[in-house]
Amino acid sequence: MDLSRTLHEGMCMNRTGYIYREEYMWHNTGIAAAYLSAGGYIQPDLQHAESSDSKRRINGLISVSGIRQHLHIMDDFKGLTDDQITLFHTKDYIRNIKTMSDDRGGDAGELTPFGPGSYEIATLSAAGPLVAGRALLSGKLDNAYVLNRPPGHHAEADRGRGFCLLANGVLAAMNLRREFGDLRIAILDWDVHHGNGTQKAFWTDPTTLVMSIHQYQNYPQESGFVDEIGEEDGRGYNINVPMPPGSGHGAYLHAIDTVVGPAIEAFKPDLIMILSGFDGCIIDPLGRNMAYSETYREMTLRMMSLADRLCNGKLLVMHEGGYSAAYTPFCGLAVLESLTGAHTGVEDPFREIFSGYGMQDLQPHQAEMIAKSAEVAKLIK
Repeated sequence: MDLSRTLHEGMCMNRTGYIYREEYMWHNTGIAAAYLSAGGYIQPDLQHAESSDSKRRINGLISVSGIRQHLHIMDDFKGLTDDQITLFHTKDYIRNIKTMSDDRGGDAGELTPFGPGSYEIATLSAAGPLVAGRALLSGKLDNAYVLNRPPGHHAEADRGRGFCLLANGVLAAMNLRREFGDLRIAILDWDVHHGNGTQKAFWTDPTTLVMSIHQYQNYPQESGFVDEIGEEDGRGYNINVPMPPGSGHGAYLHAIDTVVGPAIEAFKPDLIMILSGFDGCIIDPLGRNMAYSETYREMTLRMMSLADRLCNGKLLVMHEGGYSAAYTPFCGLAVLESLTGAHTGVEDPFREIFSGYGMQDLQPHQAEMIAKSAEVAKLIK
């Protein structure tokens, strides 16, 4: 199956939405040693790994590259209400986070520090994908990118995990269904860490296809295995693609072509969502895979091709992880150039070096692991 899609001069420009709010950058995770609280023999870094730096730099490159003129900017919206949030999260969890946010902040559960006012920022972060999804489903846009923060794919119903306060993608899917009726939604998570929160939310739901391509047993270490395929009516609609450390360009594209593509073709969604983490890139401090900007460009083009054929191009991309401030901007620009069809002329200055690293091609042991996930994809009806 050929999932390629070619960009060329004169290609019809897409109506691409872009959501970014300054408030996202004001979410305060404090200082830490990478992601551990300082103290004892742990000396603090200048900032927590999940700081605003990499996200702000993505927005900066979007501005100076000229691609912003091709985007439909959507920044006039309010945060999600309690009623919208409790479609997934428990009332007790929300009450607890609000209380800490109104005081001095705290920790939402596991490795999820936040400061005063972060609850309100999290509701804005969760609102961004819903606003973009409405525009796609109502025909106002073809696709969209939501550069939101804090991230969401680790958040569970009753606790935050892995820097995530609210489950942004889960809440978008659930609220879009409530507003637009029954929708078949396919969710692909290509963050280097497993999307445990999204998996739990739709574990028994056959109307949501959840797929996660991630580094094997990185975080959370107890989830993301191939045999986690859903239960009851949702059996077969949860697909994990755990890849060995060192997986690069060839492995990621092979996973899209042999697992994600066939699963989505069989599922026939009304909307495709991508939880877009750039921490699978080659110099990310919290991952050990070897993707680079062209990897994200090619994966986006393949997903656009699927969306074009199956759901009138409706592709909603939202930001997750990515902690290399130097490199994530070029990955983000590659995705947005793909979504819009625009050519900015901005070259990735790292590309020649990263693409030349050894073992960027698909390796036999990587193909063997990915093949196990391809067998799960055959269960889709």
